[in-house]
Amino acid sequence: MAEFTLPKNSKIGKGKHFPAPAGAKNPRTFKVYRWNPDDDANPRVDTYEVDLAACGPMVLDALIKIKNEIDPTLTFRRSCREGICGSCAMNIDGTNTLACTKAIDDCGKKDVPIYPLPHMAVVKDLVPDMTHFYAQYASIKPWLRTQSTVSPDRERLQSPEDRKKLDGLYECILCACCSTACPSYWWNGDKYLGPAILLQAYRWIADSRDEDTGERLDDLEDPFRLYRCHTIMNCTRTCPKGLNPAKAIAEIKKLMVQRRGI
Repeated sequence: MAEFTLPKNSKIGKGKHFPAPAGAKNPRTFKVYRWNPDDDANPRVDTYEVDLAACGPMVLDALIKIKNEIDPTLTFRRSCREGICGSCAMNIDGTNTLACTKAIDDCGKKDVPIYPLPHMAVVKDLVPDMTHFYAQYASIKPWLRTQSTVSPDRERLQSPEDRKKLDGLYECILCACCSTACPSYWWNGDKYLGPAILLQAYRWIADSRDEDTGERLDDLEDPFRLYRCHTIMNCTRTCPKGLNPAKAIAEIKKLMVQRRGI
């Protein structure tokens, strides 16, 4: 669905092989993308045989074991280990997901391929450059925007019904799995905001406490920022949090139609 593809004119060099330790009871092979801009002319795929009898159940456990016990040069991001921070997003077994919540037993390929998120510049090994992605996030002004004032000793209240409208939106952790699985984002990532950012945009549009809906929609009224979505649905299929960015984008488009009176 979102198989990692190499940059144009790039070649895979011959990778290194790290065999399982003597006496390994349950070896499993991981093929990991490696590229160090300081030393490597081309990327390569290194092969690591890990004894799962002495390893945790998740792909992140295997990567940590590789780094700690086999090859300390391996570079990847990780933090919470609970599917909350989005740091360890990568392409595993052909799908964009979180290494901390992807069980090794759920990987269908005998030799588990692990690559950085597709169609992003690579900083090193499994670390993608998220600079442009975060700049796009900042462009939607992702905070509560209001014109009215409230007393300093009061909160901006919201009914349970209005709060429920945010379910399926606020849980987004900005891991970029959905955006980097989207062909429209691959083709137009410089202008198209992509499913993750548009879901975040709708999160604020749908918030009953926000008072800047008109300007938010004006900012999205653009042939590229919103309308490059072709409902391919890769975003929804790959989201590790089970969210539906395609639905959020459709809701924004409906609001655009309504405000035109069509």
